[in-house]
Amino acid sequence: MYAVLETGSKQYRVAAGDTVEIERLAVEAGKPVTFDRVLLVNRDGKLSVGAPTVSGASVVADVVEHKRGEKTLTFKMKRRKGYHKTIGHRQELTVVKIKEIKV
Repeated sequence: MYAVLETGSKQYRVAAGDTVEIERLAVEAGKPVTFDRVLLVNRDGKLSVGAPTVSGASVVADVVEHKRGEKTLTFKMKRRKGYHKTIGHRQELTVVKIKEIKV
């Protein structure tokens, strides 16, 4: 059994027991969180597709930790002008462990 959920404007395919890194949530580590925006649920080959979400479906997860992702570097340059600039960014992430999928 798996589900596709949406959080932080991104979609994730999850099953019970999975560990997923998602956009930062305002929930303390160790606390449970419920995702209500479930777009698809597969129960033993039987698909339930939402329009836009599956009614009555939710995904329950525990927040494991908050962390920062890898640094991504962006380099800007304009040739023959002497202009160059390096910009770095680290995304704030939350690690969650999926407990169950409720339908």
